[in-house]
Amino acid sequence: MTQAEPLPAQLPVVVGFDDVNLAFGETPALVHLSFSMRAGETRVVLGAAGSGKTMLLKPAVGLVKPDSGHISLFGEEVTGRKESQLYGLRSKVGILFQEGGLFDSLTIAENVAYPLLNQLAVHKDGHALPPEEVDQRVRESLSFVELEHTLDKFPSELSGGMRRRAGIARAIVTAPQLVLYDSPTAGLDPITANEIDLLILDQKKKRGITSVVVTHDIHGVRTFADRVALLNAGEIVASGTMADLDQDRNPFVVDFLKGSN
Repeated sequence: MTQAEPLPAQLPVVVGFDDVNLAFGETPALVHLSFSMRAGETRVVLGAAGSGKTMLLKPAVGLVKPDSGHISLFGEEVTGRKESQLYGLRSKVGILFQEGGLFDSLTIAENVAYPLLNQLAVHKDGHALPPEEVDQRVRESLSFVELEHTLDKFPSELSGGMRRRAGIARAIVTAPQLVLYDSPTAGLDPITANEIDLLILDQKKKRGITSVVVTHDIHGVRTFADRVALLNAGEIVASGTMADLDQDRNPFVVDFLKGSN
């Protein structure tokens, strides 16, 4: 399979980490982490359980403060900002939580509408979106993931793959510039995982969405990744295209790729 073409250097940097360190007690989570990604790029962060890949997402949107270093989002410094100063930046970001992260007590339509009702309303001078606009956006997002028939269903009535797709619909309903995916295919069978991979690729092609995907599952990465970083104990041990990793002779990289195939 051919690798994605490099993105033009003049595109703006959407996410930037500069020598970021984060530890919990004596346990390091992120170690001298530095990377940047441009608009329209899909960056995959690979790693085994406990490698620090999921923890990378939280400081990107200011949910966790790093011990040192700098993080920028859409060209603005995130580190050191107060919670109230992060609302505007976060409204441009969609997040797919592990296993979809849906609220069991809400219907699928209510789940997908949640970011619209609880984020955008805040950033429009307190004026809520008209109900008909909320309904339209919810239907468009569910249609994109082919779940428009599930509006009135509850998460417990859907399969694991459908819940993950509903989570994607919720992540994109606000038309974000950046989407963060936390283990989007974990626990899914290969066919369903491939469907999720293709949805991520579709968003890139049709909507130009910038994406960060953290996962231990390498199988779909070649489908949609522009660049890949491999983490071990919070450190990037290899980065580049998948072709670069395939040719890397670092024993850790070789073992990880071999064990993932």
